[in-house]
Amino acid sequence: MTAWTRRRLLTSAAATAFPAAGLATAAAPPARAAAAKARTGNTDVADALRALPGLRLVEERQDAEPGYRHFVLGLRQPVDHTDPAAGTFEQRLTLLHTAADRPTVLFSTGYHAVLTPRRSEPAMLLGANQLQVEHRYFGTSLPAGPGYAHLTIRQAADDHHRVVGLFRRLYPGAWLSTGGSKGGMTSVYHRRFHPRDVDGTVVYSAPNNTDDRNDSAYLRFLETVGTAPGREAVKAAQRQLLLRRTEMVARYEAWAAAKGDTFRLVGSADKAFEIAVVRVLFMFWQRATPADVATIPGPEATADELYAWLDAWAGLPLYADTAARRYVPYWYQIGTQLGYGEIPTGHVADLLRHPDGIAARTFVPRDVPMVFDSAAMPDIDRWVRRRGSRMLFVNGAQDPSVAEHFRPGGADSRLLWVPGGNHSVGIADLSPADRAWAEGALHRWAGRG
Repeated sequence: MTAWTRRRLLTSAAATAFPAAGLATAAAPPARAAAAKARTGNTDVADALRALPGLRLVEERQDAEPGYRHFVLGLRQPVDHTDPAAGTFEQRLTLLHTAADRPTVLFSTGYHAVLTPRRSEPAMLLGANQLQVEHRYFGTSLPAGPGYAHLTIRQAADDHHRVVGLFRRLYPGAWLSTGGSKGGMTSVYHRRFHPRDVDGTVVYSAPNNTDDRNDSAYLRFLETVGTAPGREAVKAAQRQLLLRRTEMVARYEAWAAAKGDTFRLVGSADKAFEIAVVRVLFMFWQRATPADVATIPGPEATADELYAWLDAWAGLPLYADTAARRYVPYWYQIGTQLGYGEIPTGHVADLLRHPDGIAARTFVPRDVPMVFDSAAMPDIDRWVRRRGSRMLFVNGAQDPSVAEHFRPGGADSRLLWVPGGNHSVGIADLSPADRAWAEGALHRWAGRG
């Protein structure tokens, strides 16, 4: 859309030059002094955090591992980084602090903040501080007003840019960014618009749906993943579930009633159930190991076994209102910029009542307009291919999420694969040679190579 083109013409400085109302653009002398003292160990990090402009220390939690302190923070951010009149919102951050002179890892979830103090793999390998950023419009990071007009790739990238700019006052050393799946996508988008913010990026299992009109890569992948008997077993289980639809939906409705849940967003329990059955083909192979193939319900499976298997792999609560409404921003992004892969349905086509059920529109309230920006992802893809330097992509070879994947073309970048790996792969799962290169890159980017 034209707004995307206009934003591309803005430089990083222009995009962040407008302070939102009530936001400081430069550290006041006390803030600079507190940050300097924290770096030299002469003041407590909590005091240094309180002195950073626009930052609120929500709480210090007593659950960090030895050598770390865990802080929950709120940062005042512009709703629209190009228009100060749009107001501000508070973005949730968490900080795992070890020392101001250590490297810092910017960790993006792409969704809600995770309040358990889990360090990412790069943070563990480097003994680094870790700053987690909750994605705008998720969790408590909610701009006021209806709709999601300011939920874009560029706005989120500018959020991350302001976070780095602010916290560099406390952590002046090397910075790396990381994230998995949608969090990995978020890290890539941040680098596209602010490539010098960090010294390197590690991306795990990140989809790259460059052309949403052509999903042939996903279809081919799901028709060849695993073994032929395994693929047929999943498809047979899908048919069995749909053939027993009446019993399954009644069980689903009873579960929702007991939880006080409803299906108003999706439309009905019947539609929610069918969506789960269609998506289980993708979601099973996304997370399955070879041992899981043996657990697929066979022709003699009971209704209990079929229902439990579907719930375990497709997550039935995800399609009822309590959970589904938490993920409306995700589906909005899918339907406006990120795109979504297709799932084979020919083997169950005769049993489907809602053939377009998995479309993003299903999960976004009808009064929220969605217009797809077909230029967004090709722009990201071109940048990664031509200029994506100091970027490491780690993918599992049996993960359908990366049927379309990023291919970095810049200096000191690589795409590495874990043979047989699923959506949860890490550097530790790579071959010895690839793992050595990856760990060497992290230390090199952190100034230790």
